[in-house]
Order: sequence, then structure tokens, then C-alpha cells
Amino acid sequence: MLTKLQKLLAQTALNINEHQQQQLVTLVQQLDKWNKAYNLTSVRDPQQMLSRHILDSLVVLPHLQGQRFIDVGTGPGLPGLPLAIASPDQEFVLLDSLGKRIRFIRQVCHQLGLKNVTAVQSRVEDYQPDLKFDGVISRAFASLSDMLNWCGHLPNDQGKFYALKGVYPEAEIADIPVKYQVEQIIRLQVPEADGERHLAIITTRG
Repeated sequence: MLTKLQKLLAQTALNINEHQQQQLVTLVQQLDKWNKAYNLTSVRDPQQMLSRHILDSLVVLPHLQGQRFIDVGTGPGLPGLPLAIASPDQEFVLLDSLGKRIRFIRQVCHQLGLKNVTAVQSRVEDYQPDLKFDGVISRAFASLSDMLNWCGHLPNDQGKFYALKGVYPEAEIADIPVKYQVEQIIRLQVPEADGERHLAIITTRG
């Protein structure tokens, strides 16, 4: 599996060291193990998880600006865990309403010794952080307008929203609340991905 991961990473500009690569493989192994009992993801094949979960998460990394991020509706820690592994100097709060997902994330963080992840079980509307975030990240979480409406209290004054999408989200962009603006839509290149990937970066209008 490590060889496959290295082959995928070689097709990107990402710089992931050997220790981080091993952590990512362990993450996939744990996800596969827990998946059999807890049904955390519909992807069953660990080899497929490398592209569809790990690389799909990591390609966002070069576009993140800031130090403190929240991954809303993180599921089994995606994209938050791969990003936290690849960027140990940044902080990540991983938020989900389902206890089994949060238990999985805490177990993986303990196993991998990740100190830059905080797992929180809560509905996003109910979560009131002491400190706001530089970035609010979501992957397959909700429409852009729902994400902005539900998560509008989370970013700091300079904070941005980073929404991972499949095809270019034209209809969703047209539907976002007027207080927000699309800063950029980036087409992401994910090795061995089935279909398109885009990253929508959204800011609050000044």
C-alpha cells in the first residue's frame, strides 16, 4: 500500500515525507478495519481509499491559508486527518455529529500521535468555539448555501470557506447568500480520481 501511495504522490506536487506516508497508510488500514464494523465509508477497497480519500483530501493543502482550521461534517476524518498528518504545524478541529466517527478519529489520533487534531462531537449549528478559524473546510457536506448558513459563525474576520466539490458547482454558486462572494474556483487534479474535483474558496464581503 505504501508503494501505491508513493506512486500517487509522485503524480502531484505534494511534499509528504516518509514518516507522514507511513501515517497515511496506517490511517487507511484503520479505516478499513473500523469500516467492517461501523460502516464509516462506502469505499471498501483500501487501495481505492488511497486515491478517493487520501489524495482527494491532500490536494487541498497548497490552497489553505492560515493556521487554524475546522473540518465540518468530517465523517471519518476526511479531509481533516490527511491534512493534519501532512501539515503538523497547523491546527485542525474535526467536527461531526456521529459518535462512532468521532471515536474513530480519536483512536487514530492516539495511535498516530497526532497533537494538532481536536475531535468534537456536535452539530455544526450548536458548536460555539472560543477561538474562530482561519478556514472552514467541508467535503461532501452540504450545498454551498447551506454550508455558509450553518457555518457562518465559525471563521474569523479574515477566515475563508473551502468547499470540496465534484463537478463545477455552477447552480450552487448562483445560490449563495449575498453577504458572501466566491474568491476562486480551482480545478483539482487527483490521481486516479473518477470524475472532476473542484475547490470553491468563498469569503465574506468586506
